[in-house]
Amino acid sequence: MAVSDWAPKSIPFNAPAIEGDEMAYLEAAVRDGHISAKGPFTAKVVELLRQQIGGAEVLLTTSCTAALELAAMLLDIEPGDTVIVPSFTFVTTAMAFVREGAQLLFADIEPDTLGLDPNHVRELLDDSVRAVVPVHYAGVGCDLTGIRSELAGRSGRRGIDLIEDNAHGLFGRYQGNPLGSFGRMSTLSFHETKNFSCGEGGALVLNRSSDVERAHVLYDKGTNRRAFEGGRVDEYSWIDRGSSFGLADLLAAYLLAQLEAQEAVLSKRRAISGCYRELLEPHTERLGLRLPAVPADRVQAYHMFYVLLPDRASRDRALRKLNADGIMATTHYVPLHSSLMGSKVAARMTECPVTTEMSGRLLRLPFFNGLDLATVAAIVDRLVAAVEASP
Repeated sequence: MAVSDWAPKSIPFNAPAIEGDEMAYLEAAVRDGHISAKGPFTAKVVELLRQQIGGAEVLLTTSCTAALELAAMLLDIEPGDTVIVPSFTFVTTAMAFVREGAQLLFADIEPDTLGLDPNHVRELLDDSVRAVVPVHYAGVGCDLTGIRSELAGRSGRRGIDLIEDNAHGLFGRYQGNPLGSFGRMSTLSFHETKNFSCGEGGALVLNRSSDVERAHVLYDKGTNRRAFEGGRVDEYSWIDRGSSFGLADLLAAYLLAQLEAQEAVLSKRRAISGCYRELLEPHTERLGLRLPAVPADRVQAYHMFYVLLPDRASRDRALRKLNADGIMATTHYVPLHSSLMGSKVAARMTECPVTTEMSGRLLRLPFFNGLDLATVAAIVDRLVAAVEASP
């Protein structure tokens, strides 16, 4: 499609899609009479995720935020503990640990994958560090080998745990293994912007069997309900901290249908990503664009497609022009180390120059299951025209 053929219309950044048996499963959940947490559809989703990721247990939660908060509770953070998080991430990656009393050490990212930089992690590690939380940005695994190597032999006061924020990376792989299977725990998101959605939802993947029993207590509002249901105690009571984390089985029913359509969903998103890349590649050198990097040892999850423009000014001009044409492209994270709250909860201020640069250059393009390739071509035409028109 040539630029001259373009007729302005609204192209959303994201749009939900029904991929299979969602409506039938919703009806079945209502008909069977269990729509709150821990129902039959929850059990099926948990089994599917355990088969795909592994792990000792999977707990479905109301959001990835809730899953991170549950993970933070399991750490038993004490005064003086710090947690290393990337500055380039969503606020709840950090806030979950702040809520438990940790101070933060904001780490920079690598310029290729935009994942946590192992070299900066090494510089930040000290005896106060309780956990390191890598984010697999855009569904491309970060350098887990490098990060784990830095953690090897470093004990901190009570050990240092790796917790993967895998909100973008479900079904992605690193060196042949599933993202989310490398840390003590990992978290997932089923928000409406994610590849597989139930509107709002998440999951905590427990990779250590020793965490399972207590995780269920925290998940069940601080009670030993699981032990009671298993016949190990005569009645259940309040024994620990906790909250109401469970995902409604009604939402799990919708989610199950989405996950069962894994191959179809990933095929669609792979085609859209490939189309963006093929059409933009001829313009990269001339316009100073950079496309997402996917190292050879990683399989991406196709969560999004972004372009790095030469600088913030050119990014902002291109964004305004695309939005004026009805194309709802957008930026992404404002670096947490530069935020008002970030400055209040940081154990000490850190420099994250790559984060600052990439945040200012990054432009996310519309990306969703139902996006047809002709529309992708039109978006690329308008993006190229917008960058060419920049002074």
